Amino acid sequence: MYQPDYNTLRQERKFSWGVSASYLSLLEATGIKIKEMFLSPTAGIELYKTGRPLIRDMFGPEVMLPAPMTPPISYGHINTLGAELLFPDDGEVNHGILCNTLKEGIEILQKPVDFANAGMVPFYLEYRGKMRQAFPDEKVGFAYKGEGPLTTAYLLRRDEFFYDPYDNPELTKQFLKLITDSRIKFDKFLLREIHGLPEVNNESVWLADDCAAMFSPELWPEFVMPYFEQYFNAMTTGKRAMHIEDLRPDQLHFLEQLRLVNYDPSVSPKINPRIISETIQVPFQWRLCNFHYPELSVLEVADFVYQAVADGASNVLTSVCHGMCNNESVEKVHSFIAACKEVERILAQGGSRDEIRAMVSESGSKKFWNNWPQQVA
Repeated sequence: MYQPDYNTLRQERKFSWGVSASYLSLLEATGIKIKEMFLSPTAGIELYKTGRPLIRDMFGPEVMLPAPMTPPISYGHINTLGAELLFPDDGEVNHGILCNTLKEGIEILQKPVDFANAGMVPFYLEYRGKMRQAFPDEKVGFAYKGEGPLTTAYLLRRDEFFYDPYDNPELTKQFLKLITDSRIKFDKFLLREIHGLPEVNNESVWLADDCAAMFSPELWPEFVMPYFEQYFNAMTTGKRAMHIEDLRPDQLHFLEQLRLVNYDPSVSPKINPRIISETIQVPFQWRLCNFHYPELSVLEVADFVYQAVADGASNVLTSVCHGMCNNESVEKVHSFIAACKEVERILAQGGSRDEIRAMVSESGSKKFWNNWPQQVA
């Protein structure tokens, strides 16, 4: 079992950065309707054939273009359990509620599932087959996946789940254990049957579970940690990484207990790089989201990079996303790239994070993080 050395891990981690385009930018550039992408292989093929050149022409070669993939669905696992997928005309896929009680949920989870023929798996396998024919020289991703145990429990029960640990703690634990076991079986099916890979990855495993942040620190030892451990122990003997949005400072210490080697906070208004660095030693990344760009100047985008790295981020990243197919965003994304390259150069030559801190403008030092639009007092 891999044991990270937190005394040296962050210092040894080489700085990295990434700028990529998402499928949402392709939708904006092409005008293809999101519902068509989800339900029509023809639309999905056109999205990547037409959209990627448009983004490349607009943003240039340093923005990584997305590889072709089936429509991204994070509710694939619960769909195989019986939850209906819902496709609105102008929004992301949603789903129906599957179980009104814990007992009903437990009964559902105890039934065996033939994942290859469950839910919309056959439809999206056929979708992938058509995309493979259209992109014979590229690896086509299968983006029909699942969420972590706490988020899955919420998806199955919706808001009622947040009462369950108080109303029926032992039944809730049984529910979560069965959910985690089901997610493990689903992921092993994907690895084995869809991707042709070993069921256990002895290098590393990544898990996303945003709803864990909605449990108070007092509940984590009983209702969160055991199920993360159950998943990781079943899926890897190697490194562990997680995406959890909206954690609070007093929840961060659990990430070290989980022995994570990378933490992705993504959209987390109650923390920032300085808070993370001062609280835990887990390497982390910090993201500039599409909704931040309109509020930032070109200079402030560069300041975002400098300040995040100065305050301990091992990786900074951004994505060309919805609302960014315009000249103003192009200029700001180029500012992000230039700042990342400068940081990379300084650190590679033996420079320090304090040296990078000195590069933050006066206005940027005031904005990040005390007046950062995401920051919540």
